[in-house]
Amino acid sequence: MTNSLLLSNYLGKPENDLKFIHVAGTNGKGSTSHLLASALQEAGYKVGLYTSPHLKDFRERIKIISPEVSGEITEEFVCEFIEKHINFFKENELSFFEMTVGLAFEYFKKEKIDIAIIEVGLGGRLDSTNIITPLISVITNIGKDHVQFLGNTLEAIANEKAGIIKNNIPVVIGEYNNETKPVFLAKANSTHSAIYFASDTIVEEYPSDLKGNYQISNKKTAIQTLRIVNTIPGFEVSETAIKNGFLKVGKNTGLQGRWQQLSSVPKTICDTAHNKHGLEIVLNQLEKEEFNTLHFVFGVVNDKELNEILPLFPKN
Repeated sequence: MTNSLLLSNYLGKPENDLKFIHVAGTNGKGSTSHLLASALQEAGYKVGLYTSPHLKDFRERIKIISPEVSGEITEEFVCEFIEKHINFFKENELSFFEMTVGLAFEYFKKEKIDIAIIEVGLGGRLDSTNIITPLISVITNIGKDHVQFLGNTLEAIANEKAGIIKNNIPVVIGEYNNETKPVFLAKANSTHSAIYFASDTIVEEYPSDLKGNYQISNKKTAIQTLRIVNTIPGFEVSETAIKNGFLKVGKNTGLQGRWQQLSSVPKTICDTAHNKHGLEIVLNQLEKEEFNTLHFVFGVVNDKELNEILPLFPKN
């Protein structure tokens, strides 16, 4: 995080001129971030959306979502930013992700957004995005992933994710279990942060164009977060805006790869689940599909625990 602070100071601390919602978690960060952005857009706000990784084009990571004009960061802005600051990046050996975070904050400041939804890259406590002080912190869930960086127990991973909880800033927890809840409670108590467990709340089921079964939890997390947004002076997100936003996530934000049907003949589904926690839910939903012959194309990077993942797949 030292390099992120270094870059922030060099750029004039653009994050100080922005309002944020900070989103961490093992799975569901992208969906929850896009649900929030879509609802806020429907409420009339200009939203900056920073997520990772991208599927096809780097510019997917940095978007403006607004009632007037929405879209990805321009190629021109990316190129000019790198060309202008390339010597600083090289001299200080900044990582790809560190440069990208600085680029996002600079772009959002230039675009004069109303609020930015910032997705953590890895973990939370030491993540490049964790130089911000958000209006709300959000932790979607905890599962085993990136264990070489975050630890190999759920408590250890929860402790890293809980690093985004800031003093006197409310935090929303999407899902928890007996191992992770005490970690979140202890951290929130130490920072005097109001804590909300979204999975314990009873909310109306809002239909969405995001069709994966796992979106039920993500929608609850987003709704609880938006309820807190409504307590912040200057923000108002109506029930109508939430409902319309959830119905038009794909149209409003361009989100792809979440139980997304690419074709009907043959029926082709793509999903970005890539760890045990995410794949268990996706494969459970797959069992409810009707098919004669099922084919898989599956890809991961080399830090995944294949001995935990591969047994999840059908044996026949």
